[in-house]
Amino acid sequence: MSRVMSSPYMQWAKQRSASRYNLATSGMVSYPLSGLPVKLEDLDPLTRPGAYGYSLLQESLAVHCGVPSESVVAAAGTSMANYLAMAAILEPGDEVLVEHPTYELLLAVLSHLQANIRRFPRRAAAKFAIEPEEIERAMTPRTRLIVITNLHNPSSAYMQEQTVREIGEIAQRAGARVLVDEVYLEAAFDMMPRSAYLLGPEFVTTNSLTKVYGLAGLRCGWILAEPELARRIWMLNDLFDVNMAHPAERLSVIALRNLDRVRARSRELLDTNRPLLNQFLASRSDLESSPLEYGTVTFPKLLTGSVDRFCELFREKYEGTVVPGSFFEMPGHFRIGIACDSERLAQSLERLGTALDEFAQR
Repeated sequence: MSRVMSSPYMQWAKQRSASRYNLATSGMVSYPLSGLPVKLEDLDPLTRPGAYGYSLLQESLAVHCGVPSESVVAAAGTSMANYLAMAAILEPGDEVLVEHPTYELLLAVLSHLQANIRRFPRRAAAKFAIEPEEIERAMTPRTRLIVITNLHNPSSAYMQEQTVREIGEIAQRAGARVLVDEVYLEAAFDMMPRSAYLLGPEFVTTNSLTKVYGLAGLRCGWILAEPELARRIWMLNDLFDVNMAHPAERLSVIALRNLDRVRARSRELLDTNRPLLNQFLASRSDLESSPLEYGTVTFPKLLTGSVDRFCELFREKYEGTVVPGSFFEMPGHFRIGIACDSERLAQSLERLGTALDEFAQR
């Protein structure tokens, strides 16, 4: 009998995360199509000849990332990009070192690929920063891949380029690669470091236009890898895609050519919303959390009581959702997303505070 794999987090996200006061969404609120200079004829033709990538999109992504086009593999969002990259690198039984906590879907994919998963900690007491010596201690001669996120999901912790370089040196000495999921990285704006891919051939990175830009509907994701590996990934993707939906490819080219205006809208919204969140966090003695500096999510700890029970109260009585920390293997925490309309964020945080007050009295 074949194995049936699933992601508990994705099941919850698709079936239970939606609410009137939704603080569970990690990506930017949807960017309006009217905000892009699109005409109906821009989507013609609806199909294109078979090829490994749409040339205009390949060129646009290469310019955006500052890499040669042969190092770019287009993919249907970051989740598919992560799957393809890991599947092309790993054989069943290969050892993979993964940060803790991390995005649940990364672990689900590695389990599906029959990897031997080992962990290293990102400690809450250190604001979830990566300490390279923790990685070095966890490495074994069998380690083939290190998997990290930058910005960190679920905390938005920012990793300096020097730290990324040190991780690359550890991997290089062991003959391993480093996969860096950078889907939130561009939310660092002026502080955004270069993609880790530019630091050496041991790095493979994934990204998309989803989380930071509110363009999830385009499913425009990509992988940056050295050209030989990139070719292997394209070949592997033949098992899943003939071509991506061509109207989405064409819209993605238009979005990339106009990304400055999309980025400005995201930055303005986060610059407004971050102080609202930080003011809320500073007012709560029942939560432990550092102020949010970058990104779209934060990961506070509830100091007393069950997070799962609190989430039930918040949903059932207050029509709100946050992501339970159990999906990130830290059941005492929960994740808050702030990339929504500012007025709705203020209302949602107010209801979250009221729910926390009631929960404390139980």
